[in-house]
Amino acid sequence: MDCRGISVSRIFLVWVALLAGILSAQSTVVLTVVDTSGAPLPEAEIFAAETARITTTGPTGTATLSFPAGVDTLTLTVFAPGLNSEQLQLGQGEGPRRITLRPLSLALSSVLVTAEARRREALTRLRAVEGTAIYAGRKTEVVALDALTVNLATNQARQIYGEVSGLNIYENDDAGLQLNIGGRGLDPNRTASFNTRQNGYDISADVLGYPESYYTPPAEALARIEVVRGAASLQYGTQFGGLVNFVFREPNRAKKSELVSRQTVGSNALFTSFNSLSGQLGPLGYYGFYNYKRGDGFRPHSGFDSHTAFLHLDVAPAFSADTRISLEYTHQDYLAQQAGGLTDAQFYRDPYTSNRARNWFAVDWQLFSLRLAHKFGDQATLSVNAFGLDASRRAVGFRTNRVSQVDDTEAPRDLLIGKFRNYGAEARLLKRYQLAGREAIALIGMKYYRAQNSAVQGPGTAGSDADFSLATDRFPSYPNQSDFVFPNRNLAVFGEHIFYLSDRLSVTPGARFEYIRTASEGSYRRFDFDLAGNAIRDDRFTDDREFLRNLLLLGVGLSYRRSEQLEFFANLSENYRSVTFNDIRTVNPSFQVDPNIRDERGYTADVGVRGRRLRWSYNANVFALRYGNRLGEVLTPEVRTNADGEEVETGRIVRLRGNIGAAFLYGLESLIEYRALDAVSDREVPYTLTAFANTSVTDSRYTSSATPGVAGREVEFIPRLNLKTGLRFGYGDLLGSLQFSYLSRQFTDASNAEQDHSDNQSGIVGSIPAYGVADLSLSYRYRRWTAEAGINNLLDAMYFTRRATGYPGPGIIPSAGRTFYLTVGVKL
Repeated sequence: MDCRGISVSRIFLVWVALLAGILSAQSTVVLTVVDTSGAPLPEAEIFAAETARITTTGPTGTATLSFPAGVDTLTLTVFAPGLNSEQLQLGQGEGPRRITLRPLSLALSSVLVTAEARRREALTRLRAVEGTAIYAGRKTEVVALDALTVNLATNQARQIYGEVSGLNIYENDDAGLQLNIGGRGLDPNRTASFNTRQNGYDISADVLGYPESYYTPPAEALARIEVVRGAASLQYGTQFGGLVNFVFREPNRAKKSELVSRQTVGSNALFTSFNSLSGQLGPLGYYGFYNYKRGDGFRPHSGFDSHTAFLHLDVAPAFSADTRISLEYTHQDYLAQQAGGLTDAQFYRDPYTSNRARNWFAVDWQLFSLRLAHKFGDQATLSVNAFGLDASRRAVGFRTNRVSQVDDTEAPRDLLIGKFRNYGAEARLLKRYQLAGREAIALIGMKYYRAQNSAVQGPGTAGSDADFSLATDRFPSYPNQSDFVFPNRNLAVFGEHIFYLSDRLSVTPGARFEYIRTASEGSYRRFDFDLAGNAIRDDRFTDDREFLRNLLLLGVGLSYRRSEQLEFFANLSENYRSVTFNDIRTVNPSFQVDPNIRDERGYTADVGVRGRRLRWSYNANVFALRYGNRLGEVLTPEVRTNADGEEVETGRIVRLRGNIGAAFLYGLESLIEYRALDAVSDREVPYTLTAFANTSVTDSRYTSSATPGVAGREVEFIPRLNLKTGLRFGYGDLLGSLQFSYLSRQFTDASNAEQDHSDNQSGIVGSIPAYGVADLSLSYRYRRWTAEAGINNLLDAMYFTRRATGYPGPGIIPSAGRTFYLTVGVKL
């Protein structure tokens, strides 16, 4: 829907009017949560089974709980980090109550500690509202890191996201420096199809113009990862994928200081050191960490060196017990050598070789956040978050369209320098009130975002070191030269509302209005060469563009909660993705862009059920995704204009990126868990055994296309079967997990090219064959000490997940073979 006549000022006035107009009251009771010393526990979570609501205690450890109409008793479960959960019941009319939580970590075995984490996850996974966000009627998945026994030191994605449905993962390295996930046919490259956030604020390079994220938080610092699928577009942006939100661990408010140190060694000279400090000093809460990683990589010319630091400070001002102000700073700085791509013949001969000794990649990422949260009693919550990014990424490497060509040490390297400067602010108000005798929940919000980014491409040095300086003076006729800035601006206003039609049935309509301005300002050079390779023509072209868009996205969700253990849900939401400057840049001669490329538009829908019964827990849904003007790549003969002005084929095949056509995707996603053995606290030696199967079956087709041979073809990056299954087991203080991932064949371009045989010399043309990978992880705890060990790619499978058309390729990027790791940790 096009709404060009709607002014930004009117939208702002409507938002302010809604912000000021929400009032109501309900019957309440006060609960205070303390530890065994009697000290109050701020930020403790209280889950009410009757309403599926979570309430958080304030700085004094107190929380005010409301009784919805018709509810006389609340069954509460109280959680706090590092402490045992407790249950109690509160009735209407009771006076203030007090509950004490006991220490968890040293009182129980590892099996029971993990069982406690899984129990908390099960209770909170189905929540409709958290903080100032609405999740009712959506497919939501929460990865609780404390409940996993996996390789956290290297952010092993296929293990960490093993129970998130339908994710396709690029596995480019064994360091976990970048996360590359996509789902339901979305390109996994640097998670660009999801809105990626950290503690609720954006962390990608540029939400509008360059949504890729070069920074991934270390898994050892995370409490959980929240994944909300396509219907998240109404609250978090226009993306087809939805939201991925990395939530860091909170300050340990039960202690003045707590030190966690984890040291890891592994294959290929891997060494990581993670050290965190947290606690509560009067009104000040703090959490910070430093993470160092280094390794040689599993291929020649593929080492890495990474530093990540984070600091969180929060304070509850003396003038308001219901207000909390927090400040966060993140810095990641890493340098990685990239081994480059291979042809199919090279891969099947030796997947761990490399033709590229001069490819280097560097990232410098700085994130800032200032957040204010205020509770107006138990009925309304306001959050305002100001955030910013000051970052860069630099890449240098040998530029060639022949994958098999050995690196020419006398030739200049292609240099790409991107700088990202952006800032924004997001405000949200969530209000609970009575409507027609039933509880209703309203959310309104506004986001302002501004970016000033730049991109430079040109000749790098002819050396082999990590030199990211331009060498234009030495190589003035280098063919790939450009210099651009990208000033982007965005204003979004969004709102959602939960209407309870009965005690069990709710409907959640929502809308998001977007004003988007993207622009490019700069120039590029084009050279013509004679047969000897000498430049005979040098033209400089100015290419300034501006795109203005006003969009209104609509959606609706339904939730039918048959009981606390069973819920049915459905949702439908519009989605949108603008063409970004990365879509229209060419970084390799074998890759070209359609000059008429346009924005994508479509919708996503889900219908599903989730719940628990006896030893079983399950989550299953069918989904549909409709793309209009889907962006993709197709293999096509290269065409050039000759001296007579005629278009002729050069005889070379190139990848052409553009709007391939309309596509329709649909499928079934399911996660089933069976607890064969349950941990019980009164056993002399508790034990547990859980089996799970995470299955996604997807079909896809291009329904129409102007490109010959595309209509009726399968959509790229979609394996028909995506299966992740495994066992989690434990005996006393010994925990373990065995996981297996299988993905069937998937295409990498819209023409469904099948040249993936061992004699293929291309590397960029063809499908990705089916593959299966197994991982084993073990953990043992003795008092404050923990030892972890594991084997990734247990059966040493030879496989790949990516055919790169640009950096660090082109060609096949192999995945790691069998690797080992050992971690020793202590908590003081």
